Amino acid sequence: MPYALAIASQAFLPRQIDTMASDNNSSSRLNLVFLGCGFATRLHSKTLLGFKHDFRRFYASRDGKKADLYNRRFKGHGFFDSYEAAIANDRIEVVLVATPPALHLDLALAALRAGKHVIVEKPAFLRAGDFTDIRQAQAATGRCVFVAENYFYKPLAAKLRELILSGIIGDVLFVHVNALKHQATNGWRSDAELAGGGALFEGGIHWINFAGNLGLTVEAVRGFRPGAQEGLDKSMLVGIKYAEGAVGALHYSWEIPSLFKGLRISRIFGRKGSIAFESNGLFIIVNGARKRFIIPNLTDVAGYKAMFRDFSYAIRNGKEAQMNLDLAERDVALIDTICKSI
Repeated sequence: MPYALAIASQAFLPRQIDTMASDNNSSSRLNLVFLGCGFATRLHSKTLLGFKHDFRRFYASRDGKKADLYNRRFKGHGFFDSYEAAIANDRIEVVLVATPPALHLDLALAALRAGKHVIVEKPAFLRAGDFTDIRQAQAATGRCVFVAENYFYKPLAAKLRELILSGIIGDVLFVHVNALKHQATNGWRSDAELAGGGALFEGGIHWINFAGNLGLTVEAVRGFRPGAQEGLDKSMLVGIKYAEGAVGALHYSWEIPSLFKGLRISRIFGRKGSIAFESNGLFIIVNGARKRFIIPNLTDVAGYKAMFRDFSYAIRNGKEAQMNLDLAERDVALIDTICKSI
């Protein structure tokens, strides 16, 4: 069995982080540059507007005008007209790689060798073996490397882990995750060389992480691709076998309309009851030893705030993030196994 498939799930508990010490001390802020000015950078910029005491934001693009536009739009502190200039700048302490996946490894390695901490947008790297190069560079430089996998930090995921581990529905038998939606593919996402894979690799890796961090240990996976088999995949059924005895199914698609463009219901069945939940994290219904209706933390439903709090804490204290490189490597290895099984 591949090592990455056997990594046990971690019970994620949000760190109790004291941020007051930096509230009035602008010198304690970290200078962070985004490499790439696209959707992910827009999304993270909006989140980091609420972290003004933790980060100063800079922007870099191969198109200087675009970097300037993003810098002005999100009230940044400066911009660069190349990735190389941003990485080489002595003021920059953290590099957030938000380019197409094919560029992640080279840019992350360059940033590490320049003495920067690195945050890599998911999917982190094209192959699980790439993590070996990253770990070697990290060990040589003493810098931190993080993967921006926000699903690990979702309040929904934390609450489901808590419920499953509490035994409220008994031994888990079935896990059904509904991640069907319609999403247009354009730009680099339709380019196999830049994207590194299809829908499952680019977006489905979120759900692979989610299914692998429910308090159950993924033992084996297999993929089934419906419809035409040529070109990049847009839909996938993933079968999952957990070491604890449960089996699961992940339905992922970019070509199936869903209510309100994403409202979906997933289920977890146990010997003593079941859990129904809205896949995005809006609510949870427990039918077990006692019935419960739960609304997770909607102020951070996507988990981005918890993720950046954890990254900031880890950098300042020389710690490993709770979404660590072992888990990120496992996710890429699982995707690789799924694709090879088709």
